[in-house]
Amino acid sequence: MNPQAQALADFRSQVTRLLQERDVEWENSRKLVGAGRLPETLRHLIEEVRRVDLPPSICEAILTALNFGHVERVQDLPGPRLKELTGLPPTKAVRALCVWFDLAGASESPAAASSLPATVLEAAIQDEASPFDVLLAADAPSLLDLGAGDLSFASEVADRYAAPVRAQGKTLVLHGVDRLQPQSKLGGPLHPDRLTLDRLRSRPDLSFQFFPGQDMFALERLDRSGKLVPCYTLVTCWAPATPTFAYEPARLGQDAIITELQRTKGLYHQTDYDGEPALEVRHGERSLLFPPWKFDVRGPLALLDLLSRRGQICVLGAVDDQVFWELLSQVLEGEQYRPPLQPFTPDAIKTVFADIYPQLAQLAIGASMSLADCAPLRRQIPRVLPVHAPHAGHYGFQSIRVRRGAWFSGMPVSSTARKFPDMVEEATPWMLTLIPAR
Repeated sequence: MNPQAQALADFRSQVTRLLQERDVEWENSRKLVGAGRLPETLRHLIEEVRRVDLPPSICEAILTALNFGHVERVQDLPGPRLKELTGLPPTKAVRALCVWFDLAGASESPAAASSLPATVLEAAIQDEASPFDVLLAADAPSLLDLGAGDLSFASEVADRYAAPVRAQGKTLVLHGVDRLQPQSKLGGPLHPDRLTLDRLRSRPDLSFQFFPGQDMFALERLDRSGKLVPCYTLVTCWAPATPTFAYEPARLGQDAIITELQRTKGLYHQTDYDGEPALEVRHGERSLLFPPWKFDVRGPLALLDLLSRRGQICVLGAVDDQVFWELLSQVLEGEQYRPPLQPFTPDAIKTVFADIYPQLAQLAIGASMSLADCAPLRRQIPRVLPVHAPHAGHYGFQSIRVRRGAWFSGMPVSSTARKFPDMVEEATPWMLTLIPAR
């Protein structure tokens, strides 16, 4: 069997298996092909085909079968092509694609936001507790992973929590976003492999969606389409990117940031790599290639603002030293932690954080502490993202726990976190678990 025929056979098998496991979604799909709904359904399907990472032959086959302009009746679509894709006649074939691309969820409204009392949230982040175990206590358990990368963390979450949540009669909602374009030749191992994607999509005990090519700070389209949960039980971000979150523009200014980037990273410029935009960085004798937005600096205020809106509990894992101290400068009360125009060099960190540095630096690997035991938490952090109801112009965190280490026994982690112990030149990273004040 040639590769294209094999890809079609594999896709048909996956569709068949999924339909056997998702009775509710299959029944819901009837409404999507009814009178007046078909043109919109086809448009959404075409959008999803272009967004999702599929084998090129499958992508082309689906687009060829669906992209016929304004179609009012399923019978006007090419039945043989649809049957080749799904093994089903036209109407059922379109319904099957709706189930495959998650357009026929168990509910036509967005997934419900979780609501947990403060006592449960506080208990979830104490001492040796795993904050992820709160998924077992939530009435509508959900997790959003920002910068989901190769989906290794999402896979560990699914393997650890999906079945126990299903045993309670609930379904775990697991969503991931990543800015890398699926077809990009940049990003290397941070791209998820197709086997992982297919496995997560086809789990009957999981409501999974992955949004590649998606800037985490531009989620409006996904919100309008109802694809995201208004507020997740957990929001995570593993290894927050450097330099994206390593410098705060409101504290340093763009000129100082550019100067510091050139000093520490080398000269850089936009270029073209095999037909796609890229950033070339001259680091010593080497030229390194990155996605074109690699040095776009958003700062910790943007990340904290996003987290505070999206999650009941927010977890930042495998946070490197530079990002960690820049984050701390924004969540602690006292302007002394936010000196203007002062890059956080190792010596500057010891000076600026002189009152808390010894206590944090001595934290043993695997140990944790409440940040409020070091210094008061900032009560009014300014929002830097567009303010829409119900979000006011300021916010804060009622609790922040600091852990030292890349990963911890009994907790799911990302593949990046698991690599930290082998990075001999990297300082031991940190984990921050934050509960936004409501």
